[in-house]
Amino acid sequence: MSRTALLFDLDGTLIDSVYQHVLAWKEALDAEGVELSVWRIHRKVGMSGGLFTHILLRETGLEITEERLERLRIRHAEAFNRYHAQHAVRALPGARELLAHLTAQRMPWAIATSGRMETAAHNLAALGVDPEKVPVVTRDMVRHAKPDPDLFIAAADRLGVDIQHSLVIGDSVWDMLAAQRARTLGVGLLSGGYGQDELERAGAFRVYEDPADLLRHIDEIVARE
Repeated sequence: MSRTALLFDLDGTLIDSVYQHVLAWKEALDAEGVELSVWRIHRKVGMSGGLFTHILLRETGLEITEERLERLRIRHAEAFNRYHAQHAVRALPGARELLAHLTAQRMPWAIATSGRMETAAHNLAALGVDPEKVPVVTRDMVRHAKPDPDLFIAAADRLGVDIQHSLVIGDSVWDMLAAQRARTLGVGLLSGGYGQDELERAGAFRVYEDPADLLRHIDEIVARE
């Protein structure tokens, strides 16, 4: 019988980087003359950057052009990488230990992030994950990102497992919606700023505080042998 595979989101799930992303988007949007409160930006973090900017620009009534979207993407990446270096973005408590435990137990796992490799690379390095050795799927590799299921389906494919025999681990409602659309179960973490009720309404069947809490309760979501 195949073992359950765990498909992890990255920002806010394994890496404490959500608020750096929020501030980076705020800086990029300010440069384009798009005035939005930080909390409004936070509510969109976790979906794909392209969909994120389309929605924000649509909400403000500003014209959406490919040139503007590309400028926003580049400015966000530059700002995020600068914040990452300045504030020494780190793995969330228990993240490294959780991944090490899964590896030791020979439980398949992969990372699927709506970020592009230009920002994900720094987070993977902070986590100690080598994308040459661990399946990592980024926005660059799929047609659609969250809340579409493409990232997680691609990650399951990379592992050679059935997506319906996998669990999606994420911190945002967009992760949970993507899990539902992939017809698999979602496990929510509070470490990205979404509340337990929000994650459960979006489909999470279990919610934990952070990777350390998930590791303490790992037997609640995967079968022991």
